[in-house]
Amino acid sequence: MLHKAVLVRLYPSKEQQILLAQTFSCARWWWNYALNKSIETYKETGKGLSRAALNAFLPTLKKAEDTAWLADCYSQVLQATTLNITTASFFELNSKGY
Repeated sequence: MLHKAVLVRLYPSKEQQILLAQTFSCARWWWNYALNKSIETYKETGKGLSRAALNAFLPTLKKAEDTAWLADCYSQVLQATTLNITTASFFELNSKGY
């Protein structure tokens, strides 16, 4: 299988830069929060949380007063972050680390 890469330079406007920064911040915060929840659950039960279990936290967090800013982010971004964290093999003993 042949893989090709394409390098593209983006020139976002100031408004787009702000939106991208907010989106990246939401994704980064959700990654850290979901990872922490998974680690806590793993320590208590010996199993991590599934993608569905992690995504179930999102509506509550979006409605909470201190994390209401998550509602400004596209839900697909947060769900994709959940997918990435659940496929990262944190809790797999046979993980090779890459």
